[in-house]
Amino acid sequence: MAIISDINAGDDQPQQQQTSPVDQSQQQQTPPVNQPEPEEEKKGENQEPPKPERLAPNKSNGLDMENYTWGQSLQEVTIAVPVPPGTKSRFVVCDVKKDRIKVGLKNSPPILDGEFFGLVKAQDSIWSLEDNDISILLTKQDKTNWWKSLLKGGPEIDTQKVQPEPSKLSDLDMETRSAVEKMMFDQRQKQLGLPTSEEIQNQELMKKFKEQFPNMDFSGSKILGGRQK
Repeated sequence: MAIISDINAGDDQPQQQQTSPVDQSQQQQTPPVNQPEPEEEKKGENQEPPKPERLAPNKSNGLDMENYTWGQSLQEVTIAVPVPPGTKSRFVVCDVKKDRIKVGLKNSPPILDGEFFGLVKAQDSIWSLEDNDISILLTKQDKTNWWKSLLKGGPEIDTQKVQPEPSKLSDLDMETRSAVEKMMFDQRQKQLGLPTSEEIQNQELMKKFKEQFPNMDFSGSKILGGRQK
């Protein structure tokens, strides 16, 4: 096999490639391959992403979203999903389970689809079509806490800013009413620096003990006058 060389026939030895001063300066300025990362970049790698800011609730203690609006009380959750004018109820798709919901129109992508922030009583859920809105009423399973969002992963509200509706004590059953009245009394007593209902009860109990056992020394008792020493 013949090998064709690009060396001129008249040259006895191959010419050495010369490097110009400009090339040498560029080679000297070339940074090393493995450079240490700046300290600022290293510090940023371990920093946690900022937590999302909680939003102020609307007047219904929920949020006004792009495709729907929701609100809540301690007992219930309400949702309003706008639909095109002229929509009939037979075209509405509303599927509510204890932990998730899907709302939309037939043969169209769902408008609302996701997992609830809390659990609801699916059998007690009600929906209706009113004024071009799908109105949904849900009953919470846990009626003692406010939801931070309607769906998990959604924008959260600041539950410290909710405005619960005032309720009348006369509307409550006797057991609930007694518990609320006791709570209100204790809160007022604490604000005034006075003993709570439990502390008053302890004071009465201690008084009876002293009357029954006048010669007994109660100075070492942990409870004196209803308050911890």
